[in-house]
Parts: sequence; structure tokens; C-alpha cells
Amino acid sequence: MAYTMTPTLAGPVGSQYCVCKVELSVCGQNLLDRDVTSKSDPFCVLFMEVNGKWVELDRTETAVNNLNPAFAKKFIVDYHFEEVQKLKFALFDQDKSSMQLYEHDFLGEFSCTLGMIVSSKKITRTLLLGNGKPAGKGMITIAAQELSDNRVITLSMAGRKLDKKDLFGKSDPFLEFHKPGDDGKWMLVHRTEVIKYTLDPVWKPFTVPLVSLCDGDVEKLIKVMCYDYDSDGGHDFIGEFQTSVARMCEAQDAFPLELECINPKKQKKKKNYKNSGIIIVKSCKITRDFSFLDYILGGCQLMFTVGIDFTASNGNPRDPSSLHYINPMGTNEYLSAIWAVGQIIQDYDSDKMFPALGFGAQLPPDWKVSHEFAINFNPTNPFCSGVEGIVQAYSACLPHIRFYGPTNFSPIVNHVARFAAQATQQEAASQYFILLIITDGVISDMDETRHAVVQASKLPMSIIIVGVGNADFAAMEFLDGDSRVLRSYTGEEAVRDIVQFVPFRDFRNAPKETLAKAVLAELPQQVVQYFKHQNLPPINSEPA
Repeated sequence: MAYTMTPTLAGPVGSQYCVCKVELSVCGQNLLDRDVTSKSDPFCVLFMEVNGKWVELDRTETAVNNLNPAFAKKFIVDYHFEEVQKLKFALFDQDKSSMQLYEHDFLGEFSCTLGMIVSSKKITRTLLLGNGKPAGKGMITIAAQELSDNRVITLSMAGRKLDKKDLFGKSDPFLEFHKPGDDGKWMLVHRTEVIKYTLDPVWKPFTVPLVSLCDGDVEKLIKVMCYDYDSDGGHDFIGEFQTSVARMCEAQDAFPLELECINPKKQKKKKNYKNSGIIIVKSCKITRDFSFLDYILGGCQLMFTVGIDFTASNGNPRDPSSLHYINPMGTNEYLSAIWAVGQIIQDYDSDKMFPALGFGAQLPPDWKVSHEFAINFNPTNPFCSGVEGIVQAYSACLPHIRFYGPTNFSPIVNHVARFAAQATQQEAASQYFILLIITDGVISDMDETRHAVVQASKLPMSIIIVGVGNADFAAMEFLDGDSRVLRSYTGEEAVRDIVQFVPFRDFRNAPKETLAKAVLAELPQQVVQYFKHQNLPPINSEPA
């Protein structure tokens, strides 16, 4: 997600909020010809599923006499990674000027999730009729692009020989940056810190989104004002100048840009007035602050692995009180957690083959305890096809294993970490690993698990733990470093927080979507944080 920063007036850049709009471009190929005398006149309608009903979001223009239209009008959709956003693209041949869709001939439709489109960047699919059969040779192509401007500007500013404003001692200068507002008035965008007692200040470098500073237009005039700080708020005006980002970008480390700071009142009064000092742009750099969506659109795949707790504390799966008991509805808390997380992540993995591992059970034929076994009993190929494949393998393995113990997490964490470590050799933002562990409680190998998580924090991976049942989950809260930094038993600190823990009991009576939102809320941030830390741009990114 594009985390952009809101400028606060108190100097540094403020809170992060999530802005994400995706632009979808649609083309049709070989559409059905519904007109007798000429070709079809197609238009496309976009629907989104809201509470189980299809709601129309927008429609394109009509392409006259064209069976291979490329629609100029784009669809703009808000993107939420942690939700399944179902979309339907329906094509019609315009027959009348009516807005009612039943008045027009239907040319076919295609349904998918927004996640499927953004993870592929561009998809071409067959159009289907209402009966599920292909609409002739009709195809649809949908391409996605993120709409946010992710450029940020970093400025390094200084002053020389500024006017002295204080009777006793020198000035306490600070700068304000303003851009023209829609109402024609100047609007404050950023304020530097105050440098005390100097006429030759050097301000700390600061970074703001380019959109905030100049609406993304490097030629737009911006106004920089210099003041002498007074604690009573009556700051004395020193001078000002107007410039543009394009002009400031001429500044290089060895060749700073010098701009005269002018006080118009003084300029009018004094004949020999030169300036009220010089403001120096020491350096000005524009870079891209890549978002989660930039990495996904760049081709980064999310690699999903599930780890399931089969220890004896879960209870006998044939007993209705067991956490592994599959109720008459065909579900339990383990399955609910797998569905909630898996149905979102599966859109971001092209082959949709997911390793599913179990721990804490005795396995046939020799009934040895294993802490990382393939639940499909195929150790060389533990992959299941899609979330459905995981669910089938889970249900099929229950009668064949004996629940045992202890509850060791570290083998499965290290198992996924080995693959994540291999991915780092590519030196590209191509894969990020997600391990979902579902457990009923207390960890037996806490020291080893802490150590494994601290080591994994250096790798492209995140760990989601869903606690099922009513046990004490204090250890899980400890691994989720939201309140303090996680340390290994050696004292080594985690480089970043990669664990998200959620107790299932908090979501038992909530709609199933809310579990997915809570569990996946931190993931986009963790993906971006890792690749930025490694200085890895998205695979197909353009320079700023």
C-alpha cells in the first residue's frame, strides 16, 4: 500500500496513512456481433460484490461499430490488500440511449478479484455468457496501474547573512514552504525546525511527498518564507523568494543553489537595499517511496506456507469438544483461519501451490513425533493446490496421525526461513514468504523460537500466528513485537517486527472478513519495510 506522509506543521513529516487507488484499463477482442446491419457498439460495466450483491461502480464510453474496443475511460477502484474484492466486467452492445442494462444486448462477462489483476498487472480472459459458456471467441484484457504519485523530495537548506531581528543577540531563523492553493491563496506545506542564535543557519535535511510540496508538478512556483522565531508566536518576517522544484533540483552537492531572500517592505523603503540574506539549497533529490502495490505490480510473489498444531492438548478430533473436530457444517477454528488468510494470499502466488506442514504429532508407521511433516504425507512434495487443497489434505490426514507433543514452533519457522534465505540470493524484490501458524497454546521451545524469529527478521518473511481455543496466549503476545523489540536468548534484537498474533476467540462471532483484516493488516508494511531496508526497488520500476 502506498504509505504517504501527511505534512504536520510542527516540522517533521507526520503520521502514515494508506492511500491506494488502482486504475483499470479495459480492452475487448473478437466480441460477439449483435447488430444485423453493422458491428456491435460495445461498452463495459464494472460491478463490485458488496454484501453478496453485485453493485455497479461505473461504465465506459461506447465504442461505435467496433468488435475490438480499447476503452478510453478508465475504472478507478480503491484497493484493500486485506479484503477479497470481487469484480465483474460485463460487456453490452448499446442499442438504445437507455441507462437500463436489460435494454442492451449482452456480449459476455468476466469475474475475478482485484488481487488477481494487480498480482498479474495485466490479464486476458475468455468472456462468458450467463450459462457459463464462452461468448463466441470474445476475450477481455484488463491492465492495472497504481494511481498514487510515490515520488518524495529531500531538501537540504542553509542560510547566510540573514537579517538580525533580535535586539539582544542574533536571529532564530526557520523556513516555511508554501504552494498555491485551489483558492489562489498560499498554503503552508512544511516548516523547518528553528536554529537558535545564528544568521548562518544550517537546517536538517527533510523529506516530503512531492505531491504535498508542489502537487507533483516540478515547474509549479512555490514560495519559501524565512522568519525569526519568537516564543510568543509573533515571529518576525525576514524575507521570502519564489522558486520551483525544477530550479531547486539544479543544486548539486558541490554546486549549491543560492537564492536571495527579499523583504518587499524594505525593498520599497531603501534605495540601496540588496537583500535580507541568502538562502542556500545545498541539495535537492527526488526519489520514489515505493509502496506495497508497486512491489506487487512489479511482479513480487507472496509465498504462503501453513503450519498446523497437532498436539494432544487440542483433544481427540473425533470428540466434538476437540479443536480439530470438524462440525456438521464442515468447519472448525483451524479451517476458518486457513480460509480467512489463504483466500486473500492465494491471489498473489501465480502457481497457487502451498506447502502445508504439521507439528506435534506421531506419524505412521513407526509413530515417531515430528515437528515438521507434510500433511499430505509426501515429504518431497508437501504442496497443496490452492486453499482447497490445504483443506482437503488437512481433513484427510486427521484419522492417520496421533496427537502428541510438545508444541515446538522453531522447526517450522526455520523450514520457511531456509527458502526465504535462498530467495535473497536473487537480489531482487521477487518473493516474500508468509508463514501462517495455527496453534492452541503454549510454546514448548520458546528460546529456540525467539532465536528463529530474530534470525527470520533479516529475511523476506513474515509470521502470522492465529491462536485457537481458550488457552493462555501470553507467549504469542510476547513474540508479536508491537509493544517492545523481540530479543533472542543471545540478546540479539529482531531487525524488524515480523510476527502478527491474533486470538481466534476475538473473532468467533464476527463476519469472517474481519479475521483476515486483523491478521493481514501489518503485512503490506512489513513487505515494504524489508525491501526498502535491502535497497531493493520493485522489479520493473521506473527511475524518479
